[in-house]
This record gives sequence, C-alpha cells and structure tokens, in this order.
Amino acid sequence: MFDDDDRKPKNDDDGHRDDDKREPKGVGFKSSKLLFLIIFIGILVAIVAGSSSIGFTGRQDEMTDWTKFVKKVESGEIDQIRVVNRDFYGRYRSGGAETKQFDRVHITGPDPLGDYWQKWLHEQAQKNTIMLDFQKPPEWPGIVVAFLPWLLLFFLVYFFVFRQLRGPGGPGGVLSFGKSRATLISKDKTKKTFKDVAGIDEAKQEVEEIVGFLKNPKKFQRLGGRIPKGILLIGSPGTGKTLLAKAIAGEADVPFYSISGSDFVEMFVGVGASRVRDLFQQARENSPCIIFLDEIDAVGRRRGTGLGGGHDEREQTLNEILVQMDGMESDDKIIVMAATNRPDVLDPALLRPGRFDRHVYVDLPDIKGRDQILKVHSKRVKLAPGVDLGVLAKATPMFSGADLENIINEAALVAVMKDKDAIDMEDLEEARDKVKWGREKKSRVMDEADRWVTAYHEAGHALLGFYVPHVDKPHKVTIMPRGPSLGATHFLPSKDIYNRTRKELLGQIVVAFGGRIAEEMFVGDISTGAKGDIDQVTEISRKMVCEWGMSDRLGPIKYQDDEETVFLGREISRTQAISPSTLVAIDEEVRRIVDECYSEARRELEAHREAIELVAKALMEYEVITGEELERILKEKKLPDRAPVKQVTFRPLLKREEKRSEDGKLAGGDLPGGMPTPAPA
Repeated sequence: MFDDDDRKPKNDDDGHRDDDKREPKGVGFKSSKLLFLIIFIGILVAIVAGSSSIGFTGRQDEMTDWTKFVKKVESGEIDQIRVVNRDFYGRYRSGGAETKQFDRVHITGPDPLGDYWQKWLHEQAQKNTIMLDFQKPPEWPGIVVAFLPWLLLFFLVYFFVFRQLRGPGGPGGVLSFGKSRATLISKDKTKKTFKDVAGIDEAKQEVEEIVGFLKNPKKFQRLGGRIPKGILLIGSPGTGKTLLAKAIAGEADVPFYSISGSDFVEMFVGVGASRVRDLFQQARENSPCIIFLDEIDAVGRRRGTGLGGGHDEREQTLNEILVQMDGMESDDKIIVMAATNRPDVLDPALLRPGRFDRHVYVDLPDIKGRDQILKVHSKRVKLAPGVDLGVLAKATPMFSGADLENIINEAALVAVMKDKDAIDMEDLEEARDKVKWGREKKSRVMDEADRWVTAYHEAGHALLGFYVPHVDKPHKVTIMPRGPSLGATHFLPSKDIYNRTRKELLGQIVVAFGGRIAEEMFVGDISTGAKGDIDQVTEISRKMVCEWGMSDRLGPIKYQDDEETVFLGREISRTQAISPSTLVAIDEEVRRIVDECYSEARRELEAHREAIELVAKALMEYEVITGEELERILKEKKLPDRAPVKQVTFRPLLKREEKRSEDGKLAGGDLPGGMPTPAPA
C-alpha cells in the first residue's frame, strides 16, 4: 500500500526527516522585513553618496565671502576647481597654510555665472595651473528624493495595514482564510510516549496497532487487510483522549497534523470547507501521515436538526470532511483520528465504516488503572517514605486521569504551604477532598444554633449510612463548610461501581432522609439544608419507576422519553404516549417508594437516639470525624482519642411528649435548654 516512496518524507543520513528541516513559521516573514530594511537603508546611502560624489573627499571649508574665495584662487592656493551650477568646489594645493585645517573648500557663486566670471576662471586656470571641471548634477538622486515620500507611504501601509490583516491564525490572516490552521507535530516537539499513558490499556492497544502499521505496513498487508481510515476516541472529559493522541505523535515516525474542530468554523460561509481541503492537500503531500481532529463535535453535529435547519458553514465543513475521508479523492495513506465526549450528537455519516471504522472507548480507570496513573504523575513530585498510592487509588473511585493528576499537583501545593520537605498521605487526603468536594471554608462564621442544626443533620446521614445495608459506608463526616455545603457526610464506594441494584437504590433514599428527620427529631424544626437530599430522592425514585422498571405495579416499561433539546434532538414536537391514568399511577408509585423509605429512616433513627446525640456532640467538638472514628463512637460509645477543637456540653434531648403549639412550634418559642430556635441551615 505504501510502495510509492516518492511521496514519503525522506530521511537524511543522520536519520532526521525532511519535515524537520522545513522553514519554521514566521521565518519567511522575518526575512522579508530584513530585506525591506536593507533596501530602505541602501536608498538613503545612495542619496547621500550621490549628493556627495560631486565634491572632494576630506575636510571641507564652507565659505560665504566670494571676495575671499577670489583672492585664494588668484594667490594660487587652490589647484583644482569643480563647478556644478552655482556651487564651486575647490581643492587646496598641498603644502599651503590652509591644508593644515581643511582639504577642500565650498562656496556658492553669483547667480547666474556670467561671461566675466567664466573668463576669469579660465585666466586663473592658465596663470596658476588650476584644473577646471564643469559638471552637471546627477539626476537620479533627485528622482529618488522625489519618490521617497511614496516609498515611505508604501512601507507604512504594508506594516500597519497588511500586517493587521494577518490574524492570530498565522501568516495570511484575512488574506488566507482558506488555509489550514493545523499544527505539524514531530517527534522532537512532543515528549509524550505510550509510557506516559496508563489506566487505559485496551484503548492504548487499539492505537498501538496504528503506529505498528505505519512502521511496518507489509506485516498487516500480508493477508490482505488494511488499516482503518478513521479512529474515533470516545470518552468522558479527562479520561486521556488528547494525551493518547500526543503519545501517538511521539511514537509514530510520520507527520502528525493536529487541529481543533472549532478552527474550521468562521463567520464566512465556505471558509471551513476550504480549510478542510487545504489540510488534506497538505496531508497528501506528506503521506503517510496522521490527522488529529480534537473536539470534532464542533463541526460534526447531526445535519438538518434544530429550529430553522442547521448552520450552513458548519454543514458545508462537515460535508467536505465526509468527502475527503471517503470520497473520490480519498487517500488510504492518510489516517484520521478524532476525539469527542459527545458521540450522540455526531452525524451518522461520520460514524459509518469507511470513515471512522474504529471506535475506541476511553473509560474511567478502575482501581488498577488509577494506581498506574498515580505512579506516572507522582514521578515529577517528591513523595515521603511510606506513601502508599494504592490506598489513594482505592479511595478515589470514579476519578478520571485528569482528576488524579490534579490531586498530585494539589498535594504538592498543600505540602509547600505547610513547609514540608515531601508529600505525605495527609497531604494526598487533603488534596483528594479538595478536588472532590472543595476547599474548607474555615473563615466562615456560624453561630452556635446553626452549627447544632448542621451537626444533627450530618449525624442522621452518618448513622443511617453505617446501619443501613447495601449502601456505601461513611468515609468522613464534617460540619466544616466545604464548597457550597455547610457540612457533609462523604461516602466512598468500596469498589468500582458499574451498576446499582434496587436494594442499593432504596438504601440511598433511606440514607438521604436521615438529615431531614434528625433535624425534626432533635431541633424541633426542619431547614432548607435538605434541598439536595430531596432532589436526590426524587430523581432516584422517579427513575426507578419510569426508566429502570423497578416497580412491581407498573412493570418493566419505560415511561419517560430521553430528554433532548430541539437543537440536538431529532424532533421538535413529541407525542404523549402515556395515558392520564398511567401518569397518576406513576405519581402514586413514586410516592409509595418515598413514604416507605422515609418511614424506615425514622424507625432507624428512633432506635438510635442516644447514638445520634453522641455523634452530633463529637461533630461539635472535633468538627471532622473519620469513618473509623464514627464506627468507634457507634459501637464503643467513645469519642476520638485526640484533642477537641472546642469543648461543648450535651444539649438536652427534645422529649416527644413535650407540648407544641397549634402551628407545630414548641411552647414558649425556644428549644429546651434556653437555646433560641436556629435559622435555616
């Protein structure tokens, strides 16, 4: 397939590619600037030289008294006179008194030079042996001087107008809209290799075949196979799609053109298609090669959707990409790679075999992959002895490669701020919490009543998370504001999660109600802090009924259409396929699930009232307790073995038999113990 060696980039004797010897961008423009500067200086020098060539060299005596000049000529002090119009240039005779100060003399004679003075010059020339020379001034310096303003105007227009037309997209700008903005990346420009890619072994194996084919095509052609024309990298943000492309650029010994999908889109119709043609033309001239289109969904969206049709410029660009990849002029020596995290919006013609033959899914790494990724990124930082990255890998389920890299970097910053010599596990834990849930807001001032509300709320979540089966156990409980929340109970899965069972989902709903019920039981009122919990409960219960078929009454039927906007979907209007009676049944079934989980959560909390009070007191004193400390509090009734942040006393429990007023508030308006009713958390 690649026997056409004439079109391959050649290597020199040192093994370097001819592509590496190409003139870098901007060099031609800099050389043209230097050329213009040389021409301009040459013109100035020529003018000066032309104007001075009519005289003599040496020191010049500028005279204004014509009578004095006449006396010097008659006395024989001057041996040569050159007349140019009214200008008289004389050279002093060597050995005279004037030669000690000046070598020549210049004076402007009478105008016009009459017969008397011409006769006088000839007489003195014969008498004192003076050489006479009558010259006409050269005309070209005057011509140059006349055109000099126009030359200066041209340079001003060039540098201040044409250079402004050269936009940030490279040489050409407005005057070369149709030129491709792709960057040619060689092995010397990128330091990434497959050794820097970890946690996505299957995806890496898929693209390693491409590199192997480019290095040894006959091995793959032996049985008549061909390499895929296009490879589409699909994955969530941060999973390593672009990193994988960089590694291919560092491994493949062929030209690698990189461009973003947004670089094709302009306000002028037809510019994007022109750039696509120019890009593939460059690729054909340097084939075999690889073209990488990052974020291809910017130009590859489904055609003909949305209100009023599609965008003409984007659709023309997409049409040109389709033609270039698998049209009459397609080239098997050009491999197109693309990356996207929205494959659902791409045009079907772009995804079919013959264009993007292979779809490579770059998933979130599992525990083994996270451990490998952490080891790769930790090579550039200094870790303290005893740091176990495997423990951090277990504590970071569902983290992407970009998240893990950010954790290592944040841990380094945390260690520096604490003046440490190396990064320890405490720094890594703090960095993980900061990346996942945000920075602690230690400067936020909360009154005692709000802190008690938050403490009981989080204690309710923590206790249910510990006792309810089939749910993730609490990893950390805190009443320190972090991110948008006043407090939080952090749950970390014990393993990578790929699906959820009905028991696990019901357990999540039960745990979510723990905060609201604990507020009602121990504070005597409810706050707005349960908004996020209610959102989570509503979403889970409705999906159980409408999407996941987990309702015995309604059965395994999908009652909810996929949510799509009119600009991304296939239809602007939809028909309602659910009867009114079914909608009522859906609402009743969702309410049944919520009520049953709410009742179960209340029963569990009523059975552990003293434990909740103890956990709330621990949170008020220590502000943060770990999962191990929570287990000790609930099982052994012991507080953590460390110095508390502040000392507090137990709040009296709210007795169930206490009298309430008709509106549900306590008689007297205050909570037991004289504590005022807290504001909503």
